[in-house]
Amino acid sequence: MGLLMVAGSAWWAVDHYTGKVDRISGVFPTKVPAAAQPAPSEGGQTFLLVGVDSRSVLPTTGRDAKAPEWQYGAQRSDTMMLVHLPADHSGAYVVSLPRDAWVDIPGHGKAKLNAAFSWGGPPLLIDTVQRLTKVRVDHLAVIDWDGFKKLTDSVGGVDLVVNGAERHMNGTQALVYVRERYHLARGDFDRTHRQQYFLRTLLAKVMRPSTFSNPVKATEVLDDLTAAVSVDDRLGDGDLRDLLWDNKEVRPGGIVFMNAPAKGTGMISGQSVVLLDSVAGPQLWRAMREDALDDYLQSHDADRLGATTP
Repeated sequence: MGLLMVAGSAWWAVDHYTGKVDRISGVFPTKVPAAAQPAPSEGGQTFLLVGVDSRSVLPTTGRDAKAPEWQYGAQRSDTMMLVHLPADHSGAYVVSLPRDAWVDIPGHGKAKLNAAFSWGGPPLLIDTVQRLTKVRVDHLAVIDWDGFKKLTDSVGGVDLVVNGAERHMNGTQALVYVRERYHLARGDFDRTHRQQYFLRTLLAKVMRPSTFSNPVKATEVLDDLTAAVSVDDRLGDGDLRDLLWDNKEVRPGGIVFMNAPAKGTGMISGQSVVLLDSVAGPQLWRAMREDALDDYLQSHDADRLGATTP
């Protein structure tokens, strides 16, 4: 009976909170030439997860948003991750796209990847990523730094190992940690690993049994999570419930984090940019389209997240 009550409470929470997630309309690009429109992947789903520097004193994402999620030139996407959930629900693969990657942005020519969001919001960013990777983006999730800090604080902060020592960080401190790059040996590449390390640590804390065995804490965490994140309006309540149910066995240890293949950095037009690998990159994106990332990792070297990070 106790187990049934716990299960019933968990299902009520899922059903209740999926209906409270903020939806963004019009995030997918339109009027894209057929040749630039990627075909659906052969299996699984791919999300584009975006962390936004809104440069606004008001929240721009989540149901507490009091400012537009996008205004021309007012926001840049500091964090961009393609998250692939395989059809067999065996795990998840997270690939970080460097914000300074030098790419083609439709209608604007060559520029840094994070400029796409600034110039055209979610539609231009999705169009840019899809043309770059030829991977269909099925759904979008966006969080701004205000939501990031609130979500971190709602779980009591995180414990991260930095330079060999464990540090407890609240939301403000964690934000400084994930945004640092100038004092890191590999710059933007270490920065994205920091973001991945934080996400893995946060997920481990959110998903641990003690979070949901305490009704008060579970309600607080779910309330802050659904208040902080916005998703595309194609992701309905039923889709969210199916997503959670289908991937209920996935744990943070079963999530593979890596960086998009890159050859290094360089200077273009007076800007420090990341130069993506035009050979290794397409091989990774093909594996994502074919839902074969596990096979890819067995035969390719990848810039994967280790146990800790700088």
